[in-house]
Amino acid sequence: MPGFWTEFLRLSYADLLKATGGYSEANLIGSGGFGSVYKGILDDGKKMLAVKVLKLDVKGASRSFLTECIALRGIRHRNLVKILSICNSTDYQGEDFKALVYEFMVKGSLEKWLHQENSDEESAEGRNLSIVERLSIAIDIAFALEYLHCGTDSSIVHGDLKPSNILLDDTMTAHLGDFGLAKIVSSIYSTHDSSSIAIKGTIGYIPPEYGMSDMVSTAGDVYSYGIFLLEMFTNRRPTDGEGLHDFVSRALPSQVMEVVDPFILLEYNQHDTNSSTIKNGIIYVLGIGVACSKELPGDRMLMTDVRELHKIKNACVVT
Repeated sequence: MPGFWTEFLRLSYADLLKATGGYSEANLIGSGGFGSVYKGILDDGKKMLAVKVLKLDVKGASRSFLTECIALRGIRHRNLVKILSICNSTDYQGEDFKALVYEFMVKGSLEKWLHQENSDEESAEGRNLSIVERLSIAIDIAFALEYLHCGTDSSIVHGDLKPSNILLDDTMTAHLGDFGLAKIVSSIYSTHDSSSIAIKGTIGYIPPEYGMSDMVSTAGDVYSYGIFLLEMFTNRRPTDGEGLHDFVSRALPSQVMEVVDPFILLEYNQHDTNSSTIKNGIIYVLGIGVACSKELPGDRMLMTDVRELHKIKNACVVT
């Protein structure tokens, strides 16, 4: 596609077929509504790829492909998954073939780290995230969203922020991926830039206002961020029982240690010397999650203010 990047890899259908072992089940990383993602290795054996093959028989898949291409064409940030190539061709049967090729994230998705039932036995590191690692991930994604919302000429609404779309590299730096539902909503940024284009997302992370109108906004991403933050520190899915916002709100501040992830509680109990600092930090973090996931868009915290998490991270470093 003209106008992408000079270092853009030129990869054909045959190249991707070979890199993924014929799109073998063994190389399948994950599957979503519009596509399946495979691990791929180029001929030299040194470059790892994540190849998202679109399910073109699914309604909306082609539009998702185009949306992702447009959204990613003009953005570049250390906390966004880097796109390496696009393949818009035909397969050996003459059928249309569309794929997006991304930089491979060695540590996989945050979803697999948080929820052990999704971690295979060979990489059962899942859920062993320290408080500081969780804070680092939260800060990385906050920076990614701030960039999307006000870092370019147009405001971009991601539209599907959730742990499975947050990928971790070998240094545990978090990268936001999957822009198949993204919307470019304005050429001039404001706190609640919006668009009348309907948007789909994932149940539990969709803001309540999306169910009442076709308007989408950057405030919708803020809501999803708040839910993701609460999920990461409680290890409770937004679809488990009552809503995460209400569940955590009732626990703040006095009962906060009763709702945190058991791994956080274990770490907290092992460090008596700064346990009060850690507890206050967790109260602050969950407070941000609650502030971001308020029902009314105008009451939610701004992504530009979430950078205050840096202060908590520095205070919670456990020696």
